[in-house]
Amino acid sequence: MTLKGTGDYKVVFKESYARVSREDSKERFFDMFYDKFIASSPIVAEKFRHVDLRRQKRMLQKSLVHVINLYSDLKVPEELSYVAALHSRSQKNIEPWLYDFWIDSLLDTVREHDPDYNVDVELAWRLALAAGVAYMKFRYDT
Repeated sequence: MTLKGTGDYKVVFKESYARVSREDSKERFFDMFYDKFIASSPIVAEKFRHVDLRRQKRMLQKSLVHVINLYSDLKVPEELSYVAALHSRSQKNIEPWLYDFWIDSLLDTVREHDPDYNVDVELAWRLALAAGVAYMKFRYDT
């Protein structure tokens, strides 16, 4: 498992994201992600028991854009701040350790949908998601 060492993981991520979110496959991608995520833990399944998944998929698409923007700019978008507050202990109580299931489910889905998936793509996604997930975890008790 050797990294190519391209050095520009932002470009690798953006290209991969473009491949998995193409209009002709975007719906399948997000359907598969939620199937995997909900099946990843009984606690996750319980959190989604009464959730409108159609609406949730649209929100995830927007949230990924905000996470990407945080990665690119290191500036917290107002919308991500809103999502973090919504997921905090005082509201939906999405415990920080549940984000590990989220990341693993998302990467499993990327692996199946990105024909160019490799270790560089995986690392690019992990780097792109890291700042946003760290921010969500940080805001859990705030």
